[in-house]
Amino acid sequence: MRMSKLFLSTLREVPAEAETVSHQLMLRAGIIRKLAAGVYSYLPLGLRVLKKVENIVREEMDRADAQELLMSALLPAESYQASGRWEVFGPNMFKLKDRNNRDFCLGPTHEEIFTETVKASLKSYRQLPVTLYQIQTKYRDESRPRFGIIRSREFVMKDAYSFDRTWEGLDESYNKMYNAYCKIFDRLGLDYIVVDADSGAMGGSGSQEFMVKSEVGEDTIAHCPACNYSANVEKAECLLVPAEKEAAKTREKIHTPNVKTIDELVAFLNTDSTKFVKTLIYTANDKTVAVMVRGDREVNEVKLANHLGVNADDLVMASPEVVTAVTGAAVGFAGPVGIKCPVICDREVSVMSNFIVGANETDYHFINVNTEDFEAEIVDVRVIVAGDACPKCGQPITTTQGIEVGHIFKLGTKYTEALDCTYLDENGKPQTIIMGCYGIGVSRVIAAAIEQFSDENGLVWPVAIAPYQVSVVPVNVKDEEQAKLADKIYEDLKAQGIETLIDDREERAGVKFKDADLIGIPVRITVGKKAADGIVEYKLRTDDAACDVSVDDAVKNAVSYIKENL
Repeated sequence: MRMSKLFLSTLREVPAEAETVSHQLMLRAGIIRKLAAGVYSYLPLGLRVLKKVENIVREEMDRADAQELLMSALLPAESYQASGRWEVFGPNMFKLKDRNNRDFCLGPTHEEIFTETVKASLKSYRQLPVTLYQIQTKYRDESRPRFGIIRSREFVMKDAYSFDRTWEGLDESYNKMYNAYCKIFDRLGLDYIVVDADSGAMGGSGSQEFMVKSEVGEDTIAHCPACNYSANVEKAECLLVPAEKEAAKTREKIHTPNVKTIDELVAFLNTDSTKFVKTLIYTANDKTVAVMVRGDREVNEVKLANHLGVNADDLVMASPEVVTAVTGAAVGFAGPVGIKCPVICDREVSVMSNFIVGANETDYHFINVNTEDFEAEIVDVRVIVAGDACPKCGQPITTTQGIEVGHIFKLGTKYTEALDCTYLDENGKPQTIIMGCYGIGVSRVIAAAIEQFSDENGLVWPVAIAPYQVSVVPVNVKDEEQAKLADKIYEDLKAQGIETLIDDREERAGVKFKDADLIGIPVRITVGKKAADGIVEYKLRTDDAACDVSVDDAVKNAVSYIKENL
């Protein structure tokens, strides 16, 4: 492709709305353009990258015996209503009505639709197992789209679904997809980690996430260097560390005027936050609960939602009116003693002694409270933090941030039972099909790759997904010798199957070099003043320095480098 013909619009300034490196560079390098919050168009360079990621995903899925099809993105409500997820997705689902007042949605995910398709098409045990997949645009009305295509309202996803006769068969299908995912992310060159995960709205008996390590990742990963245990902190269990019980002291109510927060209490009582227990009031649908965690801890709302059997999106902090109704006090003075709602006590609190809590009376707290003073259900509901004991081996946990790029689930019969998806066994009796679900955020992979592969000058694409593989830059296109030699190199590379750009624009050399670095082409061959001697400059995007080589060596080296790194 000739740069003079390429539809490319680069930006020199960092867009104000772009918070992350990937968002900034995708806008600056002409990869995407914003249409609305969380909605983007892919420009030619971006679409080439997207298609390359899709092709890698497609190749490995096909190798794993999955079969590709394509479902509609406009979906009738009935299947989601049958599974119960029409309500579960809530405002995250784009819902609409047709002219006949029939309910539809823009597909957020397709478990129900694939299940209905298999139900209508597969009847006999002889037709199982089967794994089907698609690469398609999904829609979710994110309450806070951000970070460009990392958290958007429209995104490209590969979703696959396995259908098996037995749980052992599901394990085999799951392991096949696990191995295929590892090959995909290895080919993409990503630094990733596989972690145990919460199944969320998808349901099922177990799941794992593929996380790309990144400081801007919205997920926190708990990892044990000693045994390699890894889990999303939403999932990671907090072990109960035994503590020596102190002799119970007499509970006492103390006056704490206008002292509501833990930090204020620490200062007021001249102690530390580990002596306090905070009581937080939550509502979920028609439920109200009080949740107790140590003063320096945070509630793991995913664990709490799972324990309550509600969707995490429906779990919210109670309004001041609800807090007053169950405590009889203003916000900031809630405690478990005498509260008018069920109490959930974190495991860690259950072994504490003589701690401090709100007294359910404005401007008052209790000191010397013990678990004998109230009734509560003991549950692991806190967020694991660095230094906590690994739930597998007991050694200290470390934490890091990650971007979720893949998620695999053992769904079991959650959807096949709801939608009556069965097969006839060897005896002609109907049996429920057992499902797995496997997703990759195809578009999110691009942003994750940029977060890992970029520098102060721009993008540094891995060869496998670079929009073009080699950039040929004649310093002065008006110099006939330079232009002629650049064209020859360009044609030679194309003839050998190398995707090549030639910057034939009448621009200063500095502008061309900056654009080449910004859009991140892996190899740059510069044709300059030594063109008459058959000498050009050869530079890898990953290297700081360039070197002078012969034209033949430049072409040979470029071809070799590209093929070795595909």
